Amino acid sequence: MSATALMSFVTLLLILAAVVFYVIYWPELRLRRILALEFPSAWREIVARRLPFFNKMPERLQNELQDLIKVFLHDKNFVGCAGQEIDDEIRVTVAAQACLLLLNRETDYYRHLESILIYPSTFVATRSVRDELGLISTDHAVLLGESWDQGKVILSWDSVEEGVRNFHDGHNVVLHEFAHQLDHASGSSNGAPLLRTRGAYQSWAHVLSSEFEELQRDAEHGRRSLLDHYGATNPAEFFAVATETFFERPEQMREGHRELYRELVNFYQVDPAEWWDAPGQGL
Repeated sequence: MSATALMSFVTLLLILAAVVFYVIYWPELRLRRILALEFPSAWREIVARRLPFFNKMPERLQNELQDLIKVFLHDKNFVGCAGQEIDDEIRVTVAAQACLLLLNRETDYYRHLESILIYPSTFVATRSVRDELGLISTDHAVLLGESWDQGKVILSWDSVEEGVRNFHDGHNVVLHEFAHQLDHASGSSNGAPLLRTRGAYQSWAHVLSSEFEELQRDAEHGRRSLLDHYGATNPAEFFAVATETFFERPEQMREGHRELYRELVNFYQVDPAEWWDAPGQGL
């Protein structure tokens, strides 16, 4: 082998080694570096103030939530829209709620999500809509939040603040939109996120379909229900609404919708009712 050919061969090996390192080892090293960073005390104060049950959670879950928040804030880009400025109050408030959905679960940290767009208040979304005749028209909708499968979540900051100001009413735009992100991860938004085992899908489908149909009947007849009637729109919205209720009104869901609560405990691998019941620990 000539010297030139040998150099080319060595260069190729070095390039391949670099590619292997970047693909296999660098993500893990990067994650370890982020997790090794100290969680700022100012961030912890925001989390404790925004999540009323944070100091009642087991210390292990508190630490895990902080680690999830660190990775989330390193990976995701926050963009202020319509004049909204972005600061740590906004970033940590959103991240803390989004990361609640990842506790105790194997996670890719919302791998497909790139940006969170924050508007100061409700925003107007414009879409092209095709009717049953194939005609296309423009639809305008005023929204509190929206989740896209193209790597974006859009939120109105006043709705985010309202959600954490009253963490008992079952309405939380961050939990709702990030539940949609989990739903997207399965490849389609149909109210069936990725479950841990094949067998889990049969129970999930049976319980959630039954509860969805019950909510549809309640909405149709104007009956009050624990779950917001918006969840009767379709199975994807039902899962998002059920997630809001699960984290914000767990005791009521456990009492009145026991099977649904069990399915969500199995999926999220946490039991929020334990946090609300636990004695406070202070800051």
